[in-house]
Formats: sequence, structure tokens, C-alpha cells
Amino acid sequence: MSEPITAAVTAYNGESDLGDCLRALLAQEDAAFAEVIVVDNASTDGTAALVARDFPAVRLIRMERNDGPCPARNRALEEARTRLVFQVDHDVVVRPDCVRQLRAALLASGDVAVASPRALDAAHPEIVHYDGGFHHYAGVLALRHFFRPLSECSAADADVDAFVSLAALVDRDKLLEVGGYDREFFILFEDSDLSYRIRLRGYRIRSVAGALVEHRSGTAGISFRGGPVYPARRLFLHSRNRWLLVLKCYRARTLLLALPGVLVLGAAYVVFAWSQGALRDYVRAKASLIALLPHVRAERRRLKALRRLRDRDLLGAPDLTFSPRIERGTGGTLAERLLSRLLRAYWTLIRPLAG
Repeated sequence: MSEPITAAVTAYNGESDLGDCLRALLAQEDAAFAEVIVVDNASTDGTAALVARDFPAVRLIRMERNDGPCPARNRALEEARTRLVFQVDHDVVVRPDCVRQLRAALLASGDVAVASPRALDAAHPEIVHYDGGFHHYAGVLALRHFFRPLSECSAADADVDAFVSLAALVDRDKLLEVGGYDREFFILFEDSDLSYRIRLRGYRIRSVAGALVEHRSGTAGISFRGGPVYPARRLFLHSRNRWLLVLKCYRARTLLLALPGVLVLGAAYVVFAWSQGALRDYVRAKASLIALLPHVRAERRRLKALRRLRDRDLLGAPDLTFSPRIERGTGGTLAERLLSRLLRAYWTLIRPLAG
């Protein structure tokens, strides 16, 4: 018999999407779950009532307050009765054969910690939204197949550096071994940080090409789905959390060598923040980072004991990825290409010296 799986949905004000999410989970082919859990992240709408009314077999866990998805996801890992946990956000609808394929990929090797599906844009299901990514030494992910037509994407499973936490089958024991999701990120980069620690420990992350999900609305006030205004809250969290990841995860020598590239990318974000009228949010993000320095110091000590791989084996300088839904002219696209080339040239020089 195949190893059992717990399905764990993280929900916040998800009344409009959660029903479809749960129905898709319960209809999975050859993947009868040992249990289905919904962790309600202190919703203020009818999310909890919907679960109680329409899905009485689903176990509902209610968080006392919304501290972002990290504590809720960790709670699901701790509460799960099985080692394998399919974690999914309430705005994700899983295609029928998805979980079976993820389970096969995860169990194919004992060093795989995460099997990640390919997430399609629900509004345009022929387009890939997320398909894992690769760690750039400047502190961001270069996203794989980002907004490419599905027909043009590789049909083969592949190892990636990072998964996007909207949906993934995970080995609960391996994730808890590296500390689970770090609540200090709140949201954004929390999956990049966890992925880095998974890889640093020597575990693998697999992107499974045939396992498909559809990603819907995102998080109100944070997710960006196009338009002239980039959410200020998202810019704040992006600006803060990129530095939090770098300061927390890189060895001191790597951090020192990478700093010029990290700063150059930061200068580009300053220009973007100014263009969006959100320069104050950018500055506030850097100020808020100071309060997290004790956490950074504690985490650096803990990660030193976990580390099995070197930073230079985990980091690279792939082309940067920017949302095509951000409005910019030809000059902006050219600047992005030049920035990628500049950062790559510098990484070629410093990589042999990184920790």
C-alpha cells in the first residue's frame, strides 16, 4: 500500500475559494488522504463556518491570530498524523492526478524533502505561474518557466533550488529537522528561506512536470495580479525579507563577497519604489530589519550546525525574473537584462571564494 498522506489547507478569508479547493482534494485519483485538515488563520469571513457546514469530515484548526502563513503551516506539520503532508493554500485547485505524481516523485529517493507541482495561472490556465526556482546570490529567486506557455515548458521532472509554498508535498520530518517555516518572514521569501535550509542540509527539491494545480486570487493587499500600482505592503515585505534571508542564511565570507551584488539589486528596487510612490515603505522595511537582528544571530548559530553544503554550491547568478504584469517600457526591459549580466559577471569573479 502506498504511504499515506495528510492534506493540510492553510486558509485566510478563503470562503470564496476554499470549497473548490477541498472538493478537488477529495476527488484526487489514487490518493485517498489519511486525513484532511484546514488551518484557519483567524479569518474574519465565513471560512470556518463553510468547513463546518459543508465538509464535516475535514478537521478544522483555528489559529488565534493571523501571523502570516508560516505558523499555520508549521501547525499543520505538527498536527499531521502522517510523515507525508500535502500543503496547499485555499486559493489553489489541484488537478485530479496531481498528488499521486508528487508522491511517486518524493518516494523515488530518500533524499527528496519536497515534491512541487507546476502552478498554472487560473485565469489563463495555459500559462505557468510558478514552477520552482533557483537561488540568486543577490537574495532572490530566479523563477523557472515564469509566465511561459505550458506548451513551451520542459515535460521532464527536475531538481530545483526552491519551491513556491502555495502547494507542495513535503516530508514533514525533514522540514521540521531544518526548523520549518520561519514566522519572522510573515509572507514572501518564507519558502525561499525554507528551501535554502533544505538544500543546505543536503536534501533535494523536485519539480514534477505532470503534477498541475491552478493558482487563483492570492492574498489581498499583497499579491500582485497586474495594473499600474504595485502593492506597497508587498514592496515592504520584499525589501525587508530579501535582506533577512541573506543575513540569516549566508556564511560571513559569502555575505561579504556578495554584498556589492545585493546592494546593486537593492538600488534597482529603490528606483522601482520611487516610481511607485512607495519609497517610504522601502525605508520602513530596512528600519524594521533592525528589530530582527537578534533573531538573525540566533538562526546563524543554528544553521551552522545544520550545514552540509557550501553557499557556492547552492547559489548562482541566473537571469533575474520580473513579473511581466509590471508596466514598463522598452528601456525598463533593457535595464533588467543589463542588470542580470552585471550581476552574473561579478558572481563569476567571486564564486570560487564564497563560503
